[in-house]
Amino acid sequence: MTGGQFIDGEIHGVIVRELILRRDARGWLVELFREDELDQSLRPVMAYVSQTLPGIVRGPHEHRAQADHFVFLGIGHFRLYLWDNRPDSPTFKKRQILEFAPGQVYAVVIPPGVVHAYKNVGTDPGLIFNGPNRLYAGWGRRAPVDEIRHEDQPDSPFQICD
Repeated sequence: MTGGQFIDGEIHGVIVRELILRRDARGWLVELFREDELDQSLRPVMAYVSQTLPGIVRGPHEHRAQADHFVFLGIGHFRLYLWDNRPDSPTFKKRQILEFAPGQVYAVVIPPGVVHAYKNVGTDPGLIFNGPNRLYAGWGRRAPVDEIRHEDQPDSPFQICD
């Protein structure tokens, strides 16, 4: 058990896929998602790219209704932390840690209720794409944000350990 509460293991409903870089003389192309490869409930409705500087952690936080579709683009070295916080899940109280080295391109779909955080453990800035299945702050940015920010809680059980 880790953190006195979570057991390491794979988490039900988290989808991890290595993506294929299609290279030619011009460079490369990678398909970030395809409608025919994702359940309709998980399909992105918006997209953004974020840069994370070395040593920086984003999260841990979770969403009640939103699924995140992260793509680690192979630019940077990231460690992804996942905690299953869904009481009705067969993997409730499991923790999963994934690592993506420079040059590795992976998509990870994180369902609602799975607490997540990632850290740039490399020496260079890194890039991550996200295509969540809900609009941030709803249509026209007029709804409450679907986010529980555990990083703001000093006694949070969701701790980043290196």
